[in-house]
Amino acid sequence: MTAFAQTVPEPRDYRMDDYRAPVPDALTGGTVVGPEEAHVLWADGSAGFIDVLPQPPKPAKLPKGTIWRDKPHDTIPGAIWLPNVGYGAIADVTADYFRKGLEKVTGGDPAAPVVIFCLEDCWMSWNAAKRAIEWGYSAVYWLPEGVDGWMLWDYPLERVTPEEGQPQTGG
Repeated sequence: MTAFAQTVPEPRDYRMDDYRAPVPDALTGGTVVGPEEAHVLWADGSAGFIDVLPQPPKPAKLPKGTIWRDKPHDTIPGAIWLPNVGYGAIADVTADYFRKGLEKVTGGDPAAPVVIFCLEDCWMSWNAAKRAIEWGYSAVYWLPEGVDGWMLWDYPLERVTPEEGQPQTGG
């Protein structure tokens, strides 16, 4: 932390806007990990990994014949990508999608470790980790540096697409 860095207080509720901003250094009920600790969990296979980076929706009024390609996404190998589950308020269909993803990576065991991440200074991962804790998951690890921190350590990445069943609505 630099001499000018400001500590961000942990809010009581979900972050509802300005998602790309400095994040707290704590998550009540969860464990904050850096890239090195996350790599240990990844290397020994002891935790599931969930990437919650949002995915921009396909524009509604593209001219006929326009080809739309989603932006490629690289993440921690073995992680599932659950876009848009980290907004402060999410639709029931998005919550169901997130619950199914959590069940998949934990084998249905709410005590199984799960690492939730996005990018550095992204509240999406904090919101998603908080939500998992509120749903009864007891071994939630939050990686606030996300894929950005992972890449700084030159750890491997893999190209992924969103986990099957992604709702077509954003938040």
